[in-house]
Amino acid sequence: MSDAAATLRHVVPGTAEPGWAELCDALADVLDHAADGRPIELDRLKSRVYRLRAGQDGHARSIVVKRYDPWLARRNELVLRRWLPALDLSDRAPRLLATAAERAGAWVWHVYEDLAGDALDPADPDPLDVEAVADLIAALHTRAAGHALVPQCRHFCGCLGAGFFAANVRDAIAVLEALAPPRVEPTPEQGELRGRLLDRLYRLRSEVGARTALLEERGGPDTLLHGDLWTTNALVTAGAARGTRVARLIDWDHVAVGPVTYDLSTFLYRFPKAERPWILEMYARALQRAGWRLPSPRDLNAMFETAEYARYACRIVWPAVALLEERAAWGFDQLAEVERWFDALELVLPDT
Repeated sequence: MSDAAATLRHVVPGTAEPGWAELCDALADVLDHAADGRPIELDRLKSRVYRLRAGQDGHARSIVVKRYDPWLARRNELVLRRWLPALDLSDRAPRLLATAAERAGAWVWHVYEDLAGDALDPADPDPLDVEAVADLIAALHTRAAGHALVPQCRHFCGCLGAGFFAANVRDAIAVLEALAPPRVEPTPEQGELRGRLLDRLYRLRSEVGARTALLEERGGPDTLLHGDLWTTNALVTAGAARGTRVARLIDWDHVAVGPVTYDLSTFLYRFPKAERPWILEMYARALQRAGWRLPSPRDLNAMFETAEYARYACRIVWPAVALLEERAAWGFDQLAEVERWFDALELVLPDT
């Protein structure tokens, strides 16, 4: 162990996180002059994610560290060190500064630069901010389509297209059908919830062919998807020129390939319905500069709905599995929440 690493083990606050000692060793080169023996501030941002602040004045440094399963760490590393650079978009995501594996290999820590910027405000979206994010999303989608990185990403990360919808519907039906006596003894209310969800899923199963055909005909080519385009994952800062904005995307844990409508549905559903048409128009204008055109609003609504249903079906699978394997008390509460999502689902765009 280097002297710098030994020093860091004393000045970085300790946690019960696995692999924390190995992380401190990796931080020695990253923090460099900022780690001058003074205590380092540690803030827990959420589960497995921390911000560290070290140094002061010209040597101040702020970084973010995140703990991953090894397979998820590898996916994020490929995004930031291979795929985004191949698209000339490496400056539109946080730099991966270092990695550290827990001794037993069960966990991997990533060390990221702490990006400046504010997340988009879905309640009161600023047009300049939204335009910057829409341009970035369009650049990601158009540059990746047809690129050699798409099959690489499909291999490591999977696909969020029609197959994702069909597989999740089938899996959700299978686990819900198994959620019955003698394996599980639901209450009458829980049994009725199970039945209502199965009715919805049976209907979706009958629509797999039509929804698949629409995605194949109108969804466009498979491309690189961020996979989790909530407004909290889009940061915007002021650009060098007055009145300009620069957008960056964080949290690439759900990266995959698929049609652009998967990313767009996630993004647009975050905004009030009245705001969605002009936001989509900004994305459409960015596509047009690359020679792409969006399908009709009617077709877009159907494909957005398919993406949302795929996510709902996926969210049915895991609480149902927990009920089957662990008799998890929270399982039926989670299933009830998914039913509320089904009930509240609306079209993304005005029905024209």
